[in-house]
Amino acid sequence: WCLRLLPVLLFFISFVTYYCSNGILQQKKWESLNFSISRRTQLFLKLEDFFWREHLSKLALPYGIKGSLLLLKVLAVTANYQVPANIELNDAPVRGYEEDVGNKTTMRFFYPESASYNPGLHNEPGTLMVLVPFKQQDLRWLKEILYNEKRQVRKGFWKPPPQIWLADVSKIRVLDPHFLHQTADRLLQIPLHPKSKQQPVHPTTGILAVFVALNYCDVVHIAGFGYPNSKSQRHPIHYYGYDTMKSMKNSYHDLNHEAEALKKLEDSGAILYLHPHL
Repeated sequence: WCLRLLPVLLFFISFVTYYCSNGILQQKKWESLNFSISRRTQLFLKLEDFFWREHLSKLALPYGIKGSLLLLKVLAVTANYQVPANIELNDAPVRGYEEDVGNKTTMRFFYPESASYNPGLHNEPGTLMVLVPFKQQDLRWLKEILYNEKRQVRKGFWKPPPQIWLADVSKIRVLDPHFLHQTADRLLQIPLHPKSKQQPVHPTTGILAVFVALNYCDVVHIAGFGYPNSKSQRHPIHYYGYDTMKSMKNSYHDLNHEAEALKKLEDSGAILYLHPHL
C-alpha cells in the first residue's frame, strides 16, 4: 500500500513546492518595486488638519493642477463581480454604463474642476465623496461650499468649479496629501521640483486611486482603467463622451510612464486586470 500512496505523496510535494516557490517569486517581485506601503497612514484628513488654518504646516502640497482636461478614468468591477470596495473617479457616470463599470461606488475621488453639480445622480446613498487636494484652492473651494460662504476663490482653476454643489455633507472626506506625494515620488518617481526648463509632470487621478488601493486593500482588481496606445490619437480616453487621446497631447501627464508603472504592478502580482488590455 505504501507504493500505491507514493505517487500521491510525490504529487502533493510537487504541488506544495510549486506554489511555495511561486509565492516566493511573487514576493521578491513585489519587494523589488521598493514601495513604502503602510496602513498606519490615515486615509482622510481630519477637520483640524485643513490647510485654511494658519501656521498649521510649512510643508507645501507636492504639485498643482495645470494644463488641459485631466484624464478621467474608472477603477471599477463588473456588476456581477463582488468586492468589498469600488472607487469611481471625478464625474464619470454610472447610470446607463453598469455593464461596463459596475453599479457599486464605495468612494468617488474628485477635485473641484471635476465635481459634478449633483453627485447623487451617479452615486449610491452611502458613497463617500473624497476630495483630492491637488492645491490649496481646492480646500478653500470646499470650505466655501460647506459653510455657504461668499464664493471668493476664482483663480487657480483650469476650469470653473461648481458654485452650487448638491453633495451630502456627512459623506465628504479629504484625501491625505501623503498619498499624492507617495504616488509621485515612490510609484512614478517623478521630480516634485522640476528644473526651470523642465515641464512638470503630475500623476492622474486614476494612478493615484490605484496607489491608495494598494495601501488599503488586500487584493486590487482593475477593470475599465488603462491607457490606449499613445500613437492612436483618435482613440477615446473615456468609456463615455467624445474626448480622444489627442486632447491629452499638451497635458501635464506622462501616460506612457504611468502605463509602464501599471505594467510593473501587474507583473509583480500587485494588481490584477479583469479585462483584456494592451
